[in-house]
Amino acid sequence: MAHDIVVDSNLSKKDKYELVLTQLKALTEGESNKMANLANTTALLREVFGWFWIGFYLVEGDELILAPFQGGVACTRIKRGRGVCGTAWSEAKTLVVDDVEQFPGHIACSSLSRSEIVVPIFVNGIVVGVLDVDSNTLASFDEDDKEGLESVCEIVASFF
Repeated sequence: MAHDIVVDSNLSKKDKYELVLTQLKALTEGESNKMANLANTTALLREVFGWFWIGFYLVEGDELILAPFQGGVACTRIKRGRGVCGTAWSEAKTLVVDDVEQFPGHIACSSLSRSEIVVPIFVNGIVVGVLDVDSNTLASFDEDDKEGLESVCEIVASFF
């Protein structure tokens, strides 16, 4: 079954998120494999938004472990409380960073990353992972991205 995504270049960011949410539900409906669903989620987001790097890190013990992603080679393990991802996990909240160089303890998996948003994935009130999105331009993410990606992560939580 083909799942070609056609994105009208005139769509607003909010409309693009509505498209993503609709497509994500269709792509993952009836599929029980978490990794397949996470992989399709990253591919869908990259296709619609074209960001530099998009991926998941899943909680395993006291670390986040790299899971499906789209983009260049990434850090494999991140300790709780370290970098943007580890901080979003430990604080259990979405973090929007306009300039990663200004974030205390930023982990530079790629020197090309300039801004970042990290959204926790909650299952029964517990953070089970994070969605990490990097841009190669400063201040790429705003409140629309925060709301849109938090809605994506609500769907993602159903994969667990």
